[in-house]
Amino acid sequence: MGNNRSGSALVVEGGGMRGIFAAGVLHAFGRAGFDPFDLYVGVSAGACHLASHLAGQNDRNFDITLRYSLDPRFISPGRFLRGGHLLDLDWMWDQTITHYRLNLRHIDEKLKTQQKDFLVVATSLKTGRALYLRPDRETLEHYLKVSSALPILYRRTLSVAGEAAVDGGVTDALPVREAHRRGAADITVIRSRPASYVKKDSPLAVAFFAWYFKKYPALVAAFRRRAERYNESVKFLSDPPAGVRVTQIAPPDNLHIGRTTRKEAPLRRAYEAGIACGEDVVRGR
Repeated sequence: MGNNRSGSALVVEGGGMRGIFAAGVLHAFGRAGFDPFDLYVGVSAGACHLASHLAGQNDRNFDITLRYSLDPRFISPGRFLRGGHLLDLDWMWDQTITHYRLNLRHIDEKLKTQQKDFLVVATSLKTGRALYLRPDRETLEHYLKVSSALPILYRRTLSVAGEAAVDGGVTDALPVREAHRRGAADITVIRSRPASYVKKDSPLAVAFFAWYFKKYPALVAAFRRRAERYNESVKFLSDPPAGVRVTQIAPPDNLHIGRTTRKEAPLRRAYEAGIACGEDVVRGR
């Protein structure tokens, strides 16, 4: 997509288990055959939900949440306290690739034949800059894992083309401005946070991150700016540039879903709320 400000983009925020709302929205889009977008941009869990959507596997992410994400082999506070992963992406990717793999051929053919772009956001450890990765059939699953590799909570270091990288949310958790930079004038954004949410710095979290990643000063500097960058993107949603239309789809304030929520009932409510919001958008278009 060029920079003629005529394209349409779908941006999906990450947020771990909070992303189940986005999975519901995308389920409604897929079921209705609603897909007017030229560009898709996803971060972390948001990128994973987008991938299932592009594969035409509308139920996949909710099924994976119930079947694998609630399994203690994936999220384990006890293991984390003993020095292991809080979120074991290695186990998750092994299970889903073995038992519920993305239809990679369908995604590849859709993007190529319809001339659409899909970007997966990650963060470089060395430069502290966002990496906007364009996956293909061979790289998609790995790029999704890198984008989802929450620093500290997942302790392995992954890389892309020899460059160490972590979760895209460190640098661009809500990549609406990148979609605009790439020419989108009609941007639909699926949030994992309520529209009223404002990110605040946690001095304790920043201090611990700075100690843990002291070998990567650029990454630490990016983490210190994380709240500022996020709130700048939120401002873009409410006050976009002239000629840019933004449709924001955000969960209601009362869902109370956290990054590591492991209770089925609230997750199911969030998913159903997403479906309802997605259906509203389809009817409105």
